[in-house]
Amino acid sequence: MSYFWRIAEERILDAQQAGAFDDLPGKGKPLQLEDVSWVPEELRIGYHILKNAHVLPLEAELLKDIHTLEDLLKHVEDEGQRRALAKSIQFKMIRLDLLKRRSLSVASLRDYSRKLVARFGLK
Repeated sequence: MSYFWRIAEERILDAQQAGAFDDLPGKGKPLQLEDVSWVPEELRIGYHILKNAHVLPLEAELLKDIHTLEDLLKHVEDEGQRRALAKSIQFKMIRLDLLKRRSLSVASLRDYSRKLVARFGLK
């Protein structure tokens, strides 16, 4: 073990003996682990740090919103709500494309719109 590792272990043991960890929230409850299999393994620690600090990249938030809206669109029957959800998805896709600094062609937007219409039966 390295010198720093031993110092850290000693301080943790001292804190445990002093009762510093006795009143932590969630004590005695099972951990609620999040599925982060979609995050590359080498980025997971950074992802957790940013998430715990409530500083997720906007791209990640937009992707999450897009997936949530697409799932919601599958279950909505009202035509007006379906169109509103499809427009919201399109807006978020455009914003995501701009954030990724990709050139957004009108053809790619039209193609995605056609796919949405075909997939969800919008008219």
